[in-house]
Amino acid sequence: MISRVYKRLVAASALFTVELLIVWALFLVCIIVFLYLSSAILSGGELGIDQAAFAFAKDVSSPAFSSFIEFITFFASRHFLTPAALLLVGYFLFIRKHRWYSLKVPVVALGSITLNVVLKYFFDRPRPMMPLVEASGLSFPSGHSMVAASFYGLLIYLVWHNVKNVVWRNAIIALLVVFVFFIGFSRIYLRVHYATDVMAGFAAGFLWVVIGIGTLRRIERISKKEIDPVVEEETPA
Repeated sequence: MISRVYKRLVAASALFTVELLIVWALFLVCIIVFLYLSSAILSGGELGIDQAAFAFAKDVSSPAFSSFIEFITFFASRHFLTPAALLLVGYFLFIRKHRWYSLKVPVVALGSITLNVVLKYFFDRPRPMMPLVEASGLSFPSGHSMVAASFYGLLIYLVWHNVKNVVWRNAIIALLVVFVFFIGFSRIYLRVHYATDVMAGFAAGFLWVVIGIGTLRRIERISKKEIDPVVEEETPA
């Protein structure tokens, strides 16, 4: 009995340590990437990766691949993400009855959209010339990439904490990561964003997920302490 409890404690502490290391690594990488890219954009310099990415997209272009790209980019549009987020909120609110998970969805989604608008107007970078589809607004950072990183990053967090089977959990997370990558690449392929816009969008989006979830988890712990105060034992007469 004691041995089983000890093994469970060791496994739980190891999982917590791994999760903490991943979160901190992601946090630091996102900050470094975004600061580097934003400083390059503000200084007016042109990064070679932008033209190289456009050249690569042109090399792999084909009618079939273009149809696939237009299909993929839809999954980071407001036409898909708005009903998807509402369904996710409803699932956690009425089926799973987990109000904190239902709160994380709008906080991450709305916060990401708001932050993206603020950043776009701050950097004021025009979109690339000759886009393959109609696009409006400013370019840096990519809204599709940032919102995709936030929304699907939240899904990765939920899968990590709720899917118990290790094989299924890792497979779903890998598929979500690849899916986010293709959403970002779709914006380059369609010439509506530079590669640096997409990279900055990924960095800002994942960074927002880490900050948003971390803040909500802290509020959750504090509120539980307030809701369930320690009851003092009655002193015997």
